[in-house]
Amino acid sequence: MRCLEDIVQNGERENIEFKEYLTSYHLKGNRFQELACQMNHRIIMGRGKAIYVIGVSDNGELRGIDEDKFNETVEVLKKIAEEISAKVKSVEKFKVDSGYVGIVEIVKSRAKEHIIVGTAGHVDHGKSTLVGCLITGKPDDGDGLTRMYLDTLKHEIERGLSADLHFAVFGFKDGKPMRMKNPLNKNERAFVTEKADKLISFVDTVGHEPWLRTTIRGLLGQKIDYGLLVVASNDGVMKTTKEHLGILLAMELPVIIAITKIDMVDEKRVNEVVDQVSQLLKTVGRIPYVVKDLEDVKKVVRLMRKSLVVPIVKTSAVTLEGYDLIEELLLRLPKRTYKGKGFLMYIDRIYKVTGVGTVVSGSVKRGEVEEGEEVYVGPFRDGSFKLVKVQSIEMHYYRVDRAEAGDIVGIAVKGVKFDELRRGMVLTKEEPKAVREFDADVYIFTHPTRIKRGYEPVIHIETISETVIFKEMDKEYMKAGDRGRVRIAFKYNPQFVYEGQKFIFREGRSKGMGEITRVYS
Repeated sequence: MRCLEDIVQNGERENIEFKEYLTSYHLKGNRFQELACQMNHRIIMGRGKAIYVIGVSDNGELRGIDEDKFNETVEVLKKIAEEISAKVKSVEKFKVDSGYVGIVEIVKSRAKEHIIVGTAGHVDHGKSTLVGCLITGKPDDGDGLTRMYLDTLKHEIERGLSADLHFAVFGFKDGKPMRMKNPLNKNERAFVTEKADKLISFVDTVGHEPWLRTTIRGLLGQKIDYGLLVVASNDGVMKTTKEHLGILLAMELPVIIAITKIDMVDEKRVNEVVDQVSQLLKTVGRIPYVVKDLEDVKKVVRLMRKSLVVPIVKTSAVTLEGYDLIEELLLRLPKRTYKGKGFLMYIDRIYKVTGVGTVVSGSVKRGEVEEGEEVYVGPFRDGSFKLVKVQSIEMHYYRVDRAEAGDIVGIAVKGVKFDELRRGMVLTKEEPKAVREFDADVYIFTHPTRIKRGYEPVIHIETISETVIFKEMDKEYMKAGDRGRVRIAFKYNPQFVYEGQKFIFREGRSKGMGEITRVYS
């Protein structure tokens, strides 16, 4: 009993969670997957062990529960543990005035967690440099040296501007960062992927406005857990900053904001930019929280669970000020997205690899797939799907035998030709139905005039990027700030989409978002 009192007195910690009781309700759907992700995160933070204190309220009050509830809670914890290949090692039970309280210890031999972070922000505000400094632990030279670990294309190096999506991997082992001497070395990246118990995959997007469609593809097409928005101290909040923040919030992503280049300006200017960012966040219903030390990190991680609180960290790539806080945030933030049922991956890129054949890459949306399994790929122009075999799977140049939701992987497939495939197709185990039309609730961000039937914007759903037609509308026209229901048709190719998916549409400077409410096969 003394051990229990000590735990309760010290409160919840990284690997200790209080639960009054759990029931079979918690084993259903997304709630079950959410609890599984939480448990896995607790185990990682506890170096392979998590402690659940049951019969206790969130604030540490020993409420006690009856014996039936106690036993049911233990059984539910066992089922959650099984989902993540962990096990209940021990259960201690104590009698209090109002019933029973207990300590349940859960262990896992090799706990692993993989979160995906999408960077965003105005051009030349330091997205790639920030990621380069994080994964190497090296300061920048003030001229974008570490940026070149990500911006590897010839014209990107020459112009100093990202022009395509780039991916980087950052790992933690036993709570400490794993640094890479040369992030371009495939063996180093594979080593981090294999050995890390917490893996961060960065999807580094493009800040230059002409490539907005590429940024949207990166933020919508990958299974992003968190958005990392950068704002340079010398420029402050720009139009692109607002635009990218809008996309992140439209996708309901928790956001971290890094104020970069604080070494280039005085403290007064840094505080002015922090105020600009704070005001911007308040206008969109978010609460800014300036993170000053490691204790602030612990507090803000708990507050971010509801996605309303946005941490702001002041950073310098030259002095590495603030980087310890960004690292601690990435270590403590839990996986948000869940496995779900039925394997699904949207194709982002297609390669022809000598000795391997056709390889498709993307982010696994849900479910899992193993080497040697058969999956469907499509839809093709006639709406059909082909059955192909998964020959091999790679993640950050490391060969794996299976991939699950949240992993960014390359999958070698046999049974389809390279030139038959296109971005936006899917891989799935159960044969899906192609969609040409769907209903959606839409909201217009910006538009100079009025939108009527026949309007033809480009729509972005996952990795799909295609012209659509607004065939029917529930009102005669819509303008900026309006909401409405629209019947939308793909103009060129059938696609695989489903109810509940969110999307962005754009045409010139006109932009809007929507959610699919009904599909027509």
